[in-house]
Amino acid sequence: MPTLSDAEVAGLGKTTVVDARGVACPGPMIEAKKAMSSVAVGEIMELWSGDSQTKEDMGFWTEMAGHTLMGVIPARGYDRIFIRRGK
Repeated sequence: MPTLSDAEVAGLGKTTVVDARGVACPGPMIEAKKAMSSVAVGEIMELWSGDSQTKEDMGFWTEMAGHTLMGVIPARGYDRIFIRRGK
């Protein structure tokens, strides 16, 4: 899973942030699925999750759903997961 630098994150463009910290698996994935409908094709959704399983779940889900997992930035107690909407 790619890790993004601050410069790469800045270059991603407009993002929609979904805060799923404190939600256990599969909650963050469910929150991401619901929020993706409000993200325009080609734009980025940033998912915040403290559940360690979420990174793996997002890899599987994005592939199945036709989106692109752009990368992950570890933060204090959670991960920032960046997903580009594909369709």
